[in-house]
Amino acid sequence: MIRFDALALAAAMASASAGIAFAADATPPEIKMPEVSVKDAKGWYVRGDVGYTVNASRTDTRFRAYNPASSDYSSNSFDSTRFGGDFSGSLGVGYQFNDLFRADVAGDFFSGDFDGRISSNSPCSGGPGGTGCSTKAHSSFRAGSLMVNGYVDLGTLAGFTPYVGAGLGATRVSWSNVNTIGSCSDGASSCGGAASVSARYSGDSDWRLTYALMAGVAYEVAPNVKVDLGYRFSHIAGGEMFGGSAASTGGTTGRDGALSRHEIRVGLRITTW
Repeated sequence: MIRFDALALAAAMASASAGIAFAADATPPEIKMPEVSVKDAKGWYVRGDVGYTVNASRTDTRFRAYNPASSDYSSNSFDSTRFGGDFSGSLGVGYQFNDLFRADVAGDFFSGDFDGRISSNSPCSGGPGGTGCSTKAHSSFRAGSLMVNGYVDLGTLAGFTPYVGAGLGATRVSWSNVNTIGSCSDGASSCGGAASVSARYSGDSDWRLTYALMAGVAYEVAPNVKVDLGYRFSHIAGGEMFGGSAASTGGTTGRDGALSRHEIRVGLRITTW
């Protein structure tokens, strides 16, 4: 009985070994996987943005007046200035080259008001000698920029894509008429009730070099549609404010300084691929 069981066990082991060897020699079955195609992120897009200026500043806005008595100019910086106009708008078209790089051409528009005050030791027009003049100025401006911008997208996580960018272009600043009121101020002599003097100067328009730096994050709210929240710093060179054509004829001129703007911007970007 024991001899029979031993023979049966040996036969079973030999059969199992043969089965394993046969399985090893057999070709494994082919497993078919569905094909996965990867499409690069590239193509044209359109964008629109609105911005709110949290801070704007100008450098050295000047008022240059001709004094017929001395046949010379007196040039002074405004003692104080205020630039209004908080909102801006932008429209652009661009191209996404790949997952990392994109670029666009955009037109920006904003406007604002200007109020300034300047004091001079020279008398107002027609004022008594030995007196000074305190002048208030008011005007408004419109500005339109054409910018070429480049961006680097820093990867996407949970639908959010942070980015950084920079832009270079030109801004046309158009000033309306500049209205001034000059009031006599006592100096070595008394004003003696001298009346205020009003004047109006035609505003100038010119193109100024502009650059911008951007950072923000985009979120895909629907296929090919992204909402963009970002920060932009822009710097616009200074230029003629009014009376530029009178600079060589003894007239009164004004020049505004470089304008720096810090903005929070919200936009919509629609891709077409």
